[in-house]
Amino acid sequence: MLDCVGPYLIDSNIHAYPTLLQAPSGNHRGGRVTVDRLARFISHQYDECDFITTFVDFYGFQDANGRTRAQLETAILDELLARRPGIDRRFVLPYLQMHEFEALLFSDISKFEWVLDGWNADVRNEFEVIRNTYAPEDINNSPETAPSKRILSIFPAGTYSKTEHGPLIAQDIGIDAIRAACPGFDAWLSVIENWRNVQGGT
Repeated sequence: MLDCVGPYLIDSNIHAYPTLLQAPSGNHRGGRVTVDRLARFISHQYDECDFITTFVDFYGFQDANGRTRAQLETAILDELLARRPGIDRRFVLPYLQMHEFEALLFSDISKFEWVLDGWNADVRNEFEVIRNTYAPEDINNSPETAPSKRILSIFPAGTYSKTEHGPLIAQDIGIDAIRAACPGFDAWLSVIENWRNVQGGT
């Protein structure tokens, strides 16, 4: 997603640099996200940047235990402050994307045509049914109906690649269109854009 967000934020004089969440062992990259793991990650990275945020999927969050996105984001910040009481909360923004990155791609379903080997009229119709039923960030969260699971079930097997097609689709949609369709994502970016007005950063 940084391929889209990074250049977009330059207009706000904000330069974004990604760091992949990694287990302390170094043997597992991504996934298995928990409150503790994110708090540890932010704590380790805090001194390396002026501001820090996260962008992780709500779907599959390991210790959600029925908590909402807002509750988990608060829990991450609380755990971080417990670890490092001197951290300035103005410079930290835990963020979970509802329900996962792929939800953003439903902002403009016509861009799924980038999946050249799988795109056809029937596929488009299935995407239209979903998009006419849900706002992108409301596409529900389960092993069968999460956004990525729906995409994989609609396209013929082997034609959609998250790492190949996802960034292309997002770039073609454009950040402004995604913000218009996804209020959670829009609010996240609004806070980041406002960081240029925050005084006292490192």
